[in-house]
Amino acid sequence: MKFSTAKHLFALLLGWLTTVGMAQADCLGDPWADRVHEVHVVPQLTPAMLLGKWAPLLEQLGRRTGLCFELRIASSIPDFENALLAGQPDFAFVNPYHEVMARKAQGYLPLVVDGKEKLTGILTVRADSPIQSIKELDGQQIAFPAPNAFAASLLLRSRLAQQGIRIQPKYVKTHANVYRAVIIGDVVAGGGVNNTLERESPSVRDQLRILHETPGYTPHPFVAHPRVAAQLREAVIAAVLALGESDSGRQLLDGIQIPSPIRADYARDYAPLESLQIEKFVVKHDKP
Repeated sequence: MKFSTAKHLFALLLGWLTTVGMAQADCLGDPWADRVHEVHVVPQLTPAMLLGKWAPLLEQLGRRTGLCFELRIASSIPDFENALLAGQPDFAFVNPYHEVMARKAQGYLPLVVDGKEKLTGILTVRADSPIQSIKELDGQQIAFPAPNAFAASLLLRSRLAQQGIRIQPKYVKTHANVYRAVIIGDVVAGGGVNNTLERESPSVRDQLRILHETPGYTPHPFVAHPRVAAQLREAVIAAVLALGESDSGRQLLDGIQIPSPIRADYARDYAPLESLQIEKFVVKHDKP
């Protein structure tokens, strides 16, 4: 990264860290663009971790497309969902079931997705835990990032319920918090996904064991509101695909869980989720 770009991102970081509520970094990309496009990212990880991964990527994407992006990271997944379903983001990185919900609510269109690895939900326990079967979780408190996190919560809670396993869910805001709650013994198990666990440090991964893993599904897409002009959506798709053709670009994309980008298609990738019958596990949040 050139010094000027690094200095620019550092300045954004300083300003971003002083905000409260929904954190943000603006303008990433072309400062001479006609308008600013809001990009919201589902807060699976801590705000600092997400900023470190998304700001450099959006800076590159904006320079390639001539767009200016304002990165916004909500303080919680429910806050992110409220903004998404209200149609506030121009672009967003969402979980698979968020795309189903946002498609129905606002017509959000999936643009790109990782074509290499499927998304799986995982139930983790401490590496030294005596628990060997999900049946042993009956009556136990289990951590999840949020009620409507797709593979990390909705899928896992529905699968446990189907097997008659009653649990006490504890929502701790992020995947990172889930893994650490398990490690310190605050809960006996926690729900996450393969993609976020793989990106944790070895010091975290080595203290956890995967007790149960769901089948794989198409992972998180980068989506656009239909008000974004088709030519701009196509420019973003083309820029992401081009980044995937270089080592430096793939490194940036790996940070945001899209290491091998392909064009997304709702009918192929996300319409099948409508038949999972997990709607009854979706929790609707009151708007602030």
